[in-house]
Amino acid sequence: MEERLQKILAQAGYGSRRSCEQYIEAGRVRVNGQVAKLGQKADVTKDKITLDGKPVAANVEYVYVALHKPRNVLSTVTAEPGDNRKTVRDLVDLPERLYPVGRLDFDSEGLILMTNDGDLANKLTHPRFGHEKEYRVLLARRPDDKQLQAWARGVVLEDGHRTAPAQVRFESTSGKGAWIRVIMGEGRKRQIREIGFLLGLPVVRILRIRIGTLRLDNLKPRQWRYLSTQEVAELRKLTLRHG
Repeated sequence: MEERLQKILAQAGYGSRRSCEQYIEAGRVRVNGQVAKLGQKADVTKDKITLDGKPVAANVEYVYVALHKPRNVLSTVTAEPGDNRKTVRDLVDLPERLYPVGRLDFDSEGLILMTNDGDLANKLTHPRFGHEKEYRVLLARRPDDKQLQAWARGVVLEDGHRTAPAQVRFESTSGKGAWIRVIMGEGRKRQIREIGFLLGLPVVRILRIRIGTLRLDNLKPRQWRYLSTQEVAELRKLTLRHG
């Protein structure tokens, strides 16, 4: 059966559909020796599909890994040329072609899901699905009720974007600062830090503890584990419910 190339590539474990679209746009994908075009369809059982000259496998055994990303590690597969910083892929010693689902800032820490299931990755990261992510956030100052309510209602960022309503609650004091809990369905780059800055609440630390139904639990920094069959099933159920 013919399917769009980006879907075939994603199902074969080459990343999310969006990243697979970028491979096609860059001319890295060929079908029967011809450079593929975005929107093109193919039949993986009949056509010879290659990425960077290597055959695309039709059947891939999916792997799902939960990783506790420490601070000062990139949430990408590889760093830019000349950038010697470690990436999340360096921390997971497995032979499979794994990709992080979504991003976590270089100086943030916590839960990262890594998988070669491109279809699930796409459904968990696409903005229209709005899957919840939960964070513990350490602030340099103790917030008052007015600041927390403003954060929860939504804040206009410097680029004019108004953040979606979020669940925000005080958790505990920490020296002159405080820990708060933030649950949100969107995740623009450095959004939590920018909101804190705009509200006069400098952010000291961000720890992501949940993605959808998947929890960090007792994983220590740099540790990883395979997801259980039940955890994978719950994530799939979540994407079906929001799809």
